[in-house]
Amino acid sequence: MKAYVLITETFRRKASIRIVHLAWLAAYAPMFLIPFRPNTWQWGAFMFAWSGCFMPLALSAGIFGDDIASGRIRMLFTEPIRPAELYVYRFLGLSLQGAVHLLAVAALILLLHRLTGRGDIDHFATWMLASWLIFNAWTALSTTVSVLVYREHNSMLLVLATIAVVFPLYMVLLFFEDSMGTKVYHEIVRYAGPPVELLVRMGRGKSSLPGGIASVAHSLMLTVVYGAGGIVLLGRREFKYVAD
Repeated sequence: MKAYVLITETFRRKASIRIVHLAWLAAYAPMFLIPFRPNTWQWGAFMFAWSGCFMPLALSAGIFGDDIASGRIRMLFTEPIRPAELYVYRFLGLSLQGAVHLLAVAALILLLHRLTGRGDIDHFATWMLASWLIFNAWTALSTTVSVLVYREHNSMLLVLATIAVVFPLYMVLLFFEDSMGTKVYHEIVRYAGPPVELLVRMGRGKSSLPGGIASVAHSLMLTVVYGAGGIVLLGRREFKYVAD
């Protein structure tokens, strides 16, 4: 019962959560009205970027920051709920939202593709898996950041941090591609940050079977690492906060 309440709370905590799901879902239909050439637009890649990378930032905005800022977090910890339980159940709530949303998106894309024949749906099942994996990675990272900042600033902070990391990487790859420092920087971003590059390669069918399995395992490992960091931070911050 406790698990059910904490998981469903992630959907019910704000009315804007429903608006986010509807807005993200509604964005797909108009795309079929754009007169692309038949194989120009890859629906799997769009789903990966739009619902896999951007939507978790909207859904996880203030997931802990709102409760910390309002003081509600102290009330939650007066109940028999441990920080690890609260973090895990809230993450699972967001992950389940992502899974249901992606299934709805897949049904909509396949239906509209069948009716219009527009766009490319090659490797679509692989793109669905990649979208859910990257959704979980971004969700875990954003949820952990929400432990550290008040209100809904975690999502904006992640957007700005991503720009601050990716733009310099683009510049050094453009001008110093063969530099050892560039290669080290690229590897750190590739393997320590959300595995966008690895999962895109998998979604496009450019990974071998062992490579694809390694990408899935790496994504799951990062999600666990991000989440473990959030659990540790939540426990330490809240114990200190209550003591004060």
